[in-house]
Amino acid sequence: MTAALAIDTARDSLDVRPVTRAGAAAVKSFIAASPGGSVFHHSGWANAARAAYGYEDVSLAAFRGDAIVGVLPLIDVRAPFLGRSLVSTAFSVGGGPLADDGDALAALLDGAEALGRERRANYIEIRDNVGGEEWTPVTDVYASFELPIPEDEGENLAAIPRKRRAEVRKAIKFAQSGDLAIRLSRDPDEFYRLYAASLRDHGTPVFPKVFLETLIASFGDAIEISIAEYRGEAVGALMSFYDRDVVRPYYIGASAAARHVRAADFLYWTQMRRAAEKGCRRFDFGRSKIGTGPYQFKTLWGAAPAPLVYRRKLIAARRHPDVNPNSPKFAAFVAAWRRLPYPLANRFGPFLAGNFA
Repeated sequence: MTAALAIDTARDSLDVRPVTRAGAAAVKSFIAASPGGSVFHHSGWANAARAAYGYEDVSLAAFRGDAIVGVLPLIDVRAPFLGRSLVSTAFSVGGGPLADDGDALAALLDGAEALGRERRANYIEIRDNVGGEEWTPVTDVYASFELPIPEDEGENLAAIPRKRRAEVRKAIKFAQSGDLAIRLSRDPDEFYRLYAASLRDHGTPVFPKVFLETLIASFGDAIEISIAEYRGEAVGALMSFYDRDVVRPYYIGASAAARHVRAADFLYWTQMRRAAEKGCRRFDFGRSKIGTGPYQFKTLWGAAPAPLVYRRKLIAARRHPDVNPNSPKFAAFVAAWRRLPYPLANRFGPFLAGNFA
């Protein structure tokens, strides 16, 4: 670890230091032992951000003596259009500070602020609802969705609301007839092709393929990719994270041909059952923008939306950035992006996606 940051704090027994390669193993162990630790605290996100965009990992650790008592994963985002910010954790939906006590948490937030001023960031964003009154809550943008996974398959199917259960049953029938099948893959090219096309159809720029490749390399067996095939043709793909007793289906892409055979429903259902066999007891659909199609789709599975609250602190900026994807100012862009030919969307999307870390 390098020297402690210069932090104006009364917590004299605490040092906040940048995480270095030499200290990475100790930080990883602390995250693994922390009750709130998750895949979103993993350095794989910083690895992918660096590989794709050159963004720097500036994560912090709090020490009492030689013992780590807190960790804050932090990525220095230098977006072409939105400027500089420090985000915990960029490109993920969580990853805020982990701390053994209130003093360690406060020291980490003080350290983040000191670092933000040193780097002249516009703002710092914490993807967790922590921080005092000076950290402004960011609400009404996203909600998360989670379901329990019964160990018994029949009980699991019965827990799905009737209309969605009927769709899952249709998918199962396609599978029983031999028209629909699921296979596991480690091929980033196959997944990226389906995912990038799906994002274009939703009017969203896609990250560069190296981002995906780096995630897969960083997380190893914690990532599982499942491919849905309709009569031998890949029509859908799902990338999930295994995280303690939770499975997190995180990225999904599906072609128009997937709708007929309910491939997306089948991808989620088979992922749920494989996770149950591995001992997972919770199915985390991830976040969705409030009021959108994916938001509604997840409620149909019986998952109650839990509004997400993030916290932000302005540093150099005078006002909070308008990065709400539901903002009317993005409507024309979304409509235009949906009309782009796939090759153009895949060429220019990675540049634009770096602004929405």
